[in-house]
Amino acid sequence: MTVNDDSFTNWKIREEIAESMIPLIGKLHRERDVTVLLHSRSLVNKSVVSILKTHRFARQIAGAELSVTETMPFLQALTTLDLGPSQIDLGMLATMYKADERGLSVEEFTAEAVAGATGANKIERREPRDVVLYGFGRIGRLVARLLIEKAGSGNGLRLRAIVVRGGGAQDIVKRASLLRRDSIHGQFQGTITVDEENGTIVANGNAIKVIYADDPASVDYTEYGIRDAILIDNTGKWRDREGLSRHLRPGIEKVVLTAPGKGDVPNIVHGVNHDTVKPEERILSCASCTTNAIVPPLKAMDDEYGVLRGHVETVHSFTNDQNLLDNYHKSDRRGRSAALNMVITETGAASAVAKALPDLKAKISGSSIRVPVPDVSIAILNLQLARETTREEVHDYLREVSLTSPLKRQIDFITAPDAVSSDFIGSRHASIVDAGALKVDGDNAILYLWYDNEFGYSCQVVRVVQHVSGVEYPTYPATAV
Repeated sequence: MTVNDDSFTNWKIREEIAESMIPLIGKLHRERDVTVLLHSRSLVNKSVVSILKTHRFARQIAGAELSVTETMPFLQALTTLDLGPSQIDLGMLATMYKADERGLSVEEFTAEAVAGATGANKIERREPRDVVLYGFGRIGRLVARLLIEKAGSGNGLRLRAIVVRGGGAQDIVKRASLLRRDSIHGQFQGTITVDEENGTIVANGNAIKVIYADDPASVDYTEYGIRDAILIDNTGKWRDREGLSRHLRPGIEKVVLTAPGKGDVPNIVHGVNHDTVKPEERILSCASCTTNAIVPPLKAMDDEYGVLRGHVETVHSFTNDQNLLDNYHKSDRRGRSAALNMVITETGAASAVAKALPDLKAKISGSSIRVPVPDVSIAILNLQLARETTREEVHDYLREVSLTSPLKRQIDFITAPDAVSSDFIGSRHASIVDAGALKVDGDNAILYLWYDNEFGYSCQVVRVVQHVSGVEYPTYPATAV
């Protein structure tokens, strides 16, 4: 048998194992509200090839490919346990098991590692929490996709309605079409039908009411059977407490803004300061996509090395607030053609750092350049550290942060030498460290951080909503804080 034959036989074996994993993963998700992860990447509703590719990706960050032959025994062990709602990372289980020297069986080790989610320790499945989207633009539609995707267990968050301004004939049909097909993020994964008579979009069985309103104060959500909902304002029209309070109508319990909040509105970056949200807080902001991209790695670097000062330069994809061709704009440079120019503009991300990291003493400055790409941006974070270090040390530290730290859902790590911006479309992380571009010289470190400013940010928004709604389930095995 040739080497090629051996490789193909090995592929077919792994393909068969991955195929047998799908019903186990699906059953855990539907019946027990357990999300199976692999190095913080969900395996729920993934294809055979996607499961295999996710295993192979571990080679870039962990140094060696993780095989389904290694993870399958842990998945099988999970199916025998009395599990409650949780997220369980097969990659972490396999990695920690290799390092464990007690001679435990896979079944014994797994039961111990996820003990907090079993038996008397498990939390109860919660009733679905209603969610309303106010606005249905780029972020709104991606958040809708995520909410629909995560509704598979029947628990957690449930998208009940979207609120938009009336757009004339066939408005609901056109909005459903924009949800169904996206030029950047591709086709919606599932089926979408429109009930024009009842003003409803049905996506993967989720009935979503389309409410037309020009003023938040004109809507009574209880008329649509909506109770204690979290409203996500993705219009950015109101950014202070007074303006956002207009959303606190009958049926709405909390308001989450997908833009930097002004005044005393808390700016929350999930993974960094989400645990500071007080239960009684009814209005909060998810800050900006760039703030979410720089704050997690900035916190990681400050925790390990101390940061004295820094500057962030973002090279940002163009957005809808720019002109396609030269035309009047209230901002001087943003009036020039977004598709033809690099456009120097301001960013509030640096000043927003203080709200998310109040204990950070370093002064962080920032600026931005909009460039002619439709999605994915890069933040260049130039830091003066409190102590000298080496490139190898920072490289290994950030790789470990992406794998095992509490920030692993926010920070990803890529070693591909030919990586370019389009490779990160659809990334669910807030920030991806480009290992090849990392520069360190004594007490100076320069980090190159890719981020999908649309989808990665939308994932952060959903994580914040899950947290404040009480449906953010714990992850096992637990990582060190």
